[in-house]
Amino acid sequence: MKKLLLTLGLATATLAADKPQIAVIPKGTTHSFWKSVEMGARKAGDELGVTVIWKGPIKEDDRAQQIAVMQQFISSNIDAVVLAPLDNKALRAPVLAARQRGLPVVIFDSALDAEVGRDFVSFVATDNHLGGVMAGEELARLLGGRGKVVLLRYAEGSASTERREAGFLEVMAKHPGLVVTVDNRYGGATAASAQDAAMNLLDKLRGADGIFCPNESSTQGMLLALRKTGLTGKKTFVGFDASKPLLQAMERGEIQALVAQNPTRMGYLGVVTAVRALRGETVERRIDTGCVLVTQKNRATPEIQAVIDGN
Repeated sequence: MKKLLLTLGLATATLAADKPQIAVIPKGTTHSFWKSVEMGARKAGDELGVTVIWKGPIKEDDRAQQIAVMQQFISSNIDAVVLAPLDNKALRAPVLAARQRGLPVVIFDSALDAEVGRDFVSFVATDNHLGGVMAGEELARLLGGRGKVVLLRYAEGSASTERREAGFLEVMAKHPGLVVTVDNRYGGATAASAQDAAMNLLDKLRGADGIFCPNESSTQGMLLALRKTGLTGKKTFVGFDASKPLLQAMERGEIQALVAQNPTRMGYLGVVTAVRALRGETVERRIDTGCVLVTQKNRATPEIQAVIDGN
């Protein structure tokens, strides 16, 4: 992180006598992913001498609560906002309201249906389409280009996972021997709801050769369903995100591969970018925080371990 700070040309001294306040609003606050984002955001705040205020909805399907949090910050004495919109359209109006009040807004993790550089200053995120492509290519390789595949989506309006799902399906379409038997079911915001959705697909799962889930909660929920039905290890399963429980499942052979993001880096760079914008510095409109494919074979390599450590 110190090298990253030097690269960005930022001093760690306090920016002013009164610390600037940066609001960081995640999609939710319960998943391991968001706890890692918070860690990175607070690290950047400490190094840059700004106050990071972390607040968001408990569950990732509470659009009204996230909008209310955003509106609360807009009307307070906050200096900048770092937002992961859980709906790419519903959060547009609050973001525009913040910009009208002169607040720099950095969008992170998931895209917003607005224009970067005009409506918000920067987008800091994984290349989600690439992540979906990586998952699709690995599943196709593991299946030898043939078989039935189930996709359990995450939630409507979530731009990040929609991009992953699109990338995955593009790869499936390139393999005539792969047939996607389910692509219109959603797991929802929690592992419990994803487990229920997976259980409702039991006949399709029994007949499937491969499975893909595009985020932590959908992957965890599918894993729970496969365990409950005795299907773990009998299906080729590629998931997304690298929480400890999912990595442990991969070590046991219950999951064959995971696409891992770097949420700590994402939170860190979100705050760094907001501070740079607050200082009037030029910031990159798109900052890719990276993703990697994790398997049993490569997990212990330095490159992969560095990303896993950010989860």
